[in-house]
Amino acid sequence: MNRYQDKVAIITGASRGIGLAIAHRVIDEGGKVVITARKADALEAAILELGGPDIALGVAGSADDESHQDQAVAGALDVFKRIDLLVNNCGINPHYGDLLDVEYSAAKKIFDVNVMATMRWTKKVTESWMGSNEGAVVNVASLAGIKPETGIGMYGVSKAALFQLTRQLAVELGPNIRVNAVAPAVVKTRFAEKLFVGQEEELAKRYAVGRLGEPEDVAAAVAFLGSSDAAWITGQILTLDGGVTLTGGF
Repeated sequence: MNRYQDKVAIITGASRGIGLAIAHRVIDEGGKVVITARKADALEAAILELGGPDIALGVAGSADDESHQDQAVAGALDVFKRIDLLVNNCGINPHYGDLLDVEYSAAKKIFDVNVMATMRWTKKVTESWMGSNEGAVVNVASLAGIKPETGIGMYGVSKAALFQLTRQLAVELGPNIRVNAVAPAVVKTRFAEKLFVGQEEELAKRYAVGRLGEPEDVAAAVAFLGSSDAAWITGQILTLDGGVTLTGGF
């Protein structure tokens, strides 16, 4: 497929895991990418893995830093001349434990990165390109925003907020810009290790498909929602759970 031929995507939090898998998928389908992450050395390695600077640009910084956002958007337009897809993939969870034990500073940081940064990234690509052209936004949320899970309560609350942000933006930014989200269950990434390391085999039995998610599973869904194949889809939350919610699990 060449659904992203001559298209450009900005993907946040993409030096590894789900974000990097999405970048690979966009490039495999003919596109170019601007990827972000906090660490410059990790981005450099990812750029090489993706095929080099002709098709991938890395911009290091914190997802909730407005100057970093401006730099990434400007870089996309300077180097690749357009922005067709924004994937808000970056998310954090600095607290693992009960919801009421979360320090206020940690809760605020979770919302700053997982919700407010998503809104600002979307505003910037809208004002710089998509608003007067067209494009798509895909937010990477979590099943934790739908179904409570021990240890990641505040993270789940932020993802629930991200669902409503997705719906509201879909209404306000149409018809030029479509906004959707994906809600994965447990995906085998470094970020989610606390949820599956040491118990993967037992957890997989809860999933109708018999396994946990892989980054490529999420990348395939994001690539669909960001493409013209999903031209009549906006404001939707696509659950990616391997059937685990059918069995009552997470």
